[in-house]
Amino acid sequence: QLQFVESGGGLVKPGGSLRLSCAASGFSLGSYHIGWFRQAPGKEREGVSCIRSSGVTINYADSVKGRFTISRDNAKNTVYLQMNSLEPEDTAVYYCAANTYYRCSGDVTEYDYWGQGTQVSVSS
Repeated sequence: QLQFVESGGGLVKPGGSLRLSCAASGFSLGSYHIGWFRQAPGKEREGVSCIRSSGVTINYADSVKGRFTISRDNAKNTVYLQMNSLEPEDTAVYYCAANTYYRCSGDVTEYDYWGQGTQVSVSS
């Protein structure tokens, strides 16, 4: 079964940091463009950031620019999302997935192999 497994979420105070991991299971992610998405309660899933197979990164959420960094380690079959200066508005379930059109985009319908997500809560 092809899917991602997300981990690294938790409860953190405003201004804190977390590093999320997205491990591929059942396939090699080396040739895929991988996106991180998040979904807050009552809201639609939104694109946060994407990393191409070449390592080029794209941010889709203006609110995370300068605070979140996406990276990948193909040898570990894992993509990461380093989140710094966290704000209460970052509270959401975070997901990763692979773009089946072999490109980066913020459109959730272009992605597959979704994991179960990892909860990030930012609160004092």
